[in-house]
Amino acid sequence: MKIEVVDKNGSGILQKFADAIGASVRGRFIDIPKNLGEGYMTGFTWGNDLRMMIRNYYLKEEIVLERKNEIPEGQENVIFFLSGIFDSAAKQNETLKAEQPNVFIAMQSVSSVIAMQQNTFFRSITISASREYLKHTFGELKHSIVSNILSSKDTFVYEIGISQAMITAASEMIHQSVPEGLDNHFHKLKCEELLCHIFALLLQREESPASGIHINDIKALYAIKYHLQSNLDKAPDIATLAKKAGMSEPKLRKLFRQTFGKGVFEYYQSMRMQEAARLLRESHLSVSEVGYQLGFSNLSHFSRVFEQYIGLKPKKYSVL
Repeated sequence: MKIEVVDKNGSGILQKFADAIGASVRGRFIDIPKNLGEGYMTGFTWGNDLRMMIRNYYLKEEIVLERKNEIPEGQENVIFFLSGIFDSAAKQNETLKAEQPNVFIAMQSVSSVIAMQQNTFFRSITISASREYLKHTFGELKHSIVSNILSSKDTFVYEIGISQAMITAASEMIHQSVPEGLDNHFHKLKCEELLCHIFALLLQREESPASGIHINDIKALYAIKYHLQSNLDKAPDIATLAKKAGMSEPKLRKLFRQTFGKGVFEYYQSMRMQEAARLLRESHLSVSEVGYQLGFSNLSHFSRVFEQYIGLKPKKYSVL
């Protein structure tokens, strides 16, 4: 199913998406139709400066959402999309896949195409914050990336990982019961807490001069990211990736590190070890099965790389 949504006033796409899929409304919750999946979406608005949408559902079929933003002149909002944020221990069905945990940061004016795959659980939070609010809250932080997010006139995209503190804060939103009169205030505090954790991680990124990035380059970088995710058993070839992206190798290396905070191979290796950890814990495969499945011919090498990224040897990690 393909859905096109035009956001003309920066008010978000929650209701428009719900109308497109025929979802029913239950108070502040929008329930996914049974023919499409199960779960809900909900949202909060605190004036023009801060909004939040929570997605907690799975889909039986793929939905491609093309979002075109037509933001009024003078209105500048930054989007923080936290995917895979809720604790995966709550997964109800072992056949369902989970989103890769990360935080995507960009101007709301950047139109996007989101492919929501079938049989995938979407446990995400989207925060939209005005630059005025962000400057008031985080303007004293001295870091080139923070300055770029708060003030740059150029297009930017950043991606960071999900911390345990973010998972804890987000999980409290769906598990913590508060009186109805405090619900709105409670979620605002949690929303602001998540923003604090995001900016704390941004401060850990290496400072470097940021250059503007074209929307076509953003699409090319994410095509590379998904290629790496789909080929974890094969080491990336920079020359081939650069050619497919229509970039020179130096440009690819620069923009990839600027966006993801890691070089291409380091990012690939990190995803590879995250998948190894998931297979050991959720699929209960042996260390050798996981190593061979992810393209390692030398299990001692696999063990060393796993320990470098995860902090424990794979055998010890598998029995925790």
